[in-house]
Amino acid sequence: MEVKEITVVGAGVMGHGIAEVLALSGYRVNLLDSFEEALKKGEEQIRKSMERLVKSGKLDGEKMRASLGNMSFGSDMESMVSSADLVIEAVPEKLDLKTKVFSDLDKFCRKGTILASNTSNIRITDIARATSRPDKVVGLHFFNPPVLMNLVEVIKSRDTSDDTFNTALEIVKRVGKTPVRVLKDTAGFVVNRISAPEGLMFCLVLDNRMAKPEEVDAFAKGQGLPMGPYELMDYVGIDTVVHSLEYYAKELSPDYGKCRIYGEMVEKGLLGAKTGKGFYDWSSGKAAMPKADPTDKVQLMDVLALEVNEAVKVLEEGISTPEEVETGYRLGMNRPFGPITVAKGLTNAEIKRKLEELQKKFNVDVFAPAQSIKEGKLKEIITKGNVAKEEAKSAKTQPVEETVSGELVKIEKVDEKVRRILIDNTRNNLISSQVISELEAAIKELWNDREVNVIIVTGKGERFSAGAQLSEFIAGGLDFTESSRRGERVFRMLSEIPKITIAEIKGYALGGGFELALGCDIRVSTDEAQIGFPELKRGLLPGWGGSQRLSKLVGMSRALYYILTTEYMTGREANEIGLVSRLFPKESVDEETIRFASDLARRVSPPAAALAKRLINKGSEISMDNGLEMESIAMGLLYGTDDLKEGISAFLEKRDPEFKGK
Repeated sequence: MEVKEITVVGAGVMGHGIAEVLALSGYRVNLLDSFEEALKKGEEQIRKSMERLVKSGKLDGEKMRASLGNMSFGSDMESMVSSADLVIEAVPEKLDLKTKVFSDLDKFCRKGTILASNTSNIRITDIARATSRPDKVVGLHFFNPPVLMNLVEVIKSRDTSDDTFNTALEIVKRVGKTPVRVLKDTAGFVVNRISAPEGLMFCLVLDNRMAKPEEVDAFAKGQGLPMGPYELMDYVGIDTVVHSLEYYAKELSPDYGKCRIYGEMVEKGLLGAKTGKGFYDWSSGKAAMPKADPTDKVQLMDVLALEVNEAVKVLEEGISTPEEVETGYRLGMNRPFGPITVAKGLTNAEIKRKLEELQKKFNVDVFAPAQSIKEGKLKEIITKGNVAKEEAKSAKTQPVEETVSGELVKIEKVDEKVRRILIDNTRNNLISSQVISELEAAIKELWNDREVNVIIVTGKGERFSAGAQLSEFIAGGLDFTESSRRGERVFRMLSEIPKITIAEIKGYALGGGFELALGCDIRVSTDEAQIGFPELKRGLLPGWGGSQRLSKLVGMSRALYYILTTEYMTGREANEIGLVSRLFPKESVDEETIRFASDLARRVSPPAAALAKRLINKGSEISMDNGLEMESIAMGLLYGTDDLKEGISAFLEKRDPEFKGK
């Protein structure tokens, strides 16, 4: 529906801020509040805010006058909402108050009017029950201050119609904000839901006298955060925090009722900036924070693990998508990254271990690992959201949560530390432009996955790859050149990725398939596999790196022989000349390769392996002096790593090392 006139109910900080944003975007806006003093103050704040924008050059004076001219202020609900197309409620965060407002709005608004709530925590479904039009009720959660913050959560209740939801999304876009879709109604929605566990933790830190507020805030600011947790709670309002925790205790977990100190502060009237004093003195307009050394009782990993854990729960419940969870948290918390980015940089085991530690330390089940983390499926859930689980229910073969797939190239999780890139294109696993694109995407996906130490590359079934798909149309010589360059770059990524890559050769590894195998660090094969370059018989030459890599691996004489004669070698012959490192029986090559990769993934330190392969590959291209210099620098980089300490300890204690990749 077309929205021209909007009424905002509540002239407080959020209400008058939302009204200003709407007016500046060209809407006719009515600001309604039953308290004349609040209404007058809201109007004054809007004018002052616009004047500051004009002074800073962000707003034209004429537009300011036009925007103010489009605004009306009043205290009579019936007259202020009777012609509105949309009404946004922005009253205090109390369910009984909000339901009373919505019940009244339902009486006075036209039947087609959309009713929205700016609630930051309360389920929209609960609010909508007070009306006879639940399909016309939606959540529009602006963040404070609305004029500056770019995020708006758009919440779909159990009954919200698609038309209502889409209209709300379009309004958010029109006012220049970024909408994040909340597709399933839940307490706290996305941003506040994800930050709720850490809010509880910071309360328990004070309850247990582990540290002082200023010590924790000093630690937080030392990590690059614009505000510490207690300064932020003061800014938002301690009463708001308490109301949220009480609501979460009822809706999410009774654990949220374990917090004591926030409630005690509310009883004493210490609400933060709004009363001039909370954790800090705000009489000067900003927090007067005592000087303090950063505490060592709270770690950054504590906060990050709790955020990742709750984000995983949000994804498991189908509340939003991984992309929108990341965007929402980044914008809502004013950070350069969100929990999905954090999760990609940590291993499932690291996060699980930290969460179990926090659960035991604070005796809080909310801190326990989410189901996907318990099952070791963190990477799957942050990539696919709950879609992977839904698809897995109807899958007849390997569960989708175990495989991240392109159409022709799949990533399979075959071990906690090992992934297999599987080519599945015709029975010969031919390499096409699509395979190259999907292979590139697969390598990029695994590049920064710290959970993965070893990657196996192979073909589905009994063949590695019989080469390029020559039936593809290529327009001319320049396009053919670019096709060659693209394949070279993608195959080279296998030698540059900071993981050990293993080519599992079976059946045929011909032409482009052979070149793919040459791009890997290690090659294993079956005895009878057929390996070679037939290109010269087709009027071509090895054009995806084969003419350069083969000579470096087996010498110029052998490379010339196999390329110029187009003769094939068997897997056993390749092993005899050092091109293949291990031979496995044909009937068990898949299992043997996985066993080899799993052993390797646990036996060697990931940082050491990444630096070693880089030194070997780059060292062949430079002088001995430069190579030795690079080697000494690499040794310095490894000195002091946790893996080095673990490796030496394991050697002295005569046990197998447990490397963490640090």
